[in-house]
Amino acid sequence: MAQRPSRRAGKAVSGKPASRPATAKPKAAAPKSAPVKAAQRPTRAEAEEAVRTLLRWAGDDPAREGLQGTPGRVARAYEEWFAGYRDDPIAALDATFEETDGYDEMVVLRDIRMESHCEHHIAPIIGKVHIAYLPRSHVVGISKLARLVEIFSKRLQIQEKFTSQIADSLNAALRPKGVAVVVEATHHCMSTRGVHKPGVLMVTSRMLGAFRTHDATRREFLNMIGNPTTREQA
Repeated sequence: MAQRPSRRAGKAVSGKPASRPATAKPKAAAPKSAPVKAAQRPTRAEAEEAVRTLLRWAGDDPAREGLQGTPGRVARAYEEWFAGYRDDPIAALDATFEETDGYDEMVVLRDIRMESHCEHHIAPIIGKVHIAYLPRSHVVGISKLARLVEIFSKRLQIQEKFTSQIADSLNAALRPKGVAVVVEATHHCMSTRGVHKPGVLMVTSRMLGAFRTHDATRREFLNMIGNPTTREQA
């Protein structure tokens, strides 16, 4: 009986490697958020009534002269503090520039002031953001980096998520060689309540691409923004 030719795993009878289906390179995903749909949002009147309820719960009378306008002012303040839910962070980075004369060194924007609110107590988070990236083929206007910080800071936040959202959005929009983000902030949820520890500075970072894999690149960025513990707190 004729012996059948053997077939090795991964090779055809001819000895040539078996063809494999092409796999598409995964794209970086932008941070996902699920803001409340407009149809589900309470009305302004309902929001103001909720403020009156809180004033009564605190022990005061929302009908007294000094508090009569407070519900409306609080609603308007919320519109300003949480305006970031209405904006798309990736769209904010749409305008890029390719005429860079081959510039491929680090781009750093440091000391971007951020004002946000803790999602656990709605207490202020005040601090600074430092952003760096290594361009691959194009750059983005520096005002867009500040705008990215503004969009995410105008949402209820924890600092760790805020840091990742900035880095991941910039990475998804520009596809650079690397992205680095450092955030330094004070949290009023622990300085004005709870443990009452003022003067504490929280530092978070996210390093992607070359900033994660190359120690020298990461050190250069950290040297450029300085040591957070020796600089003036927000």
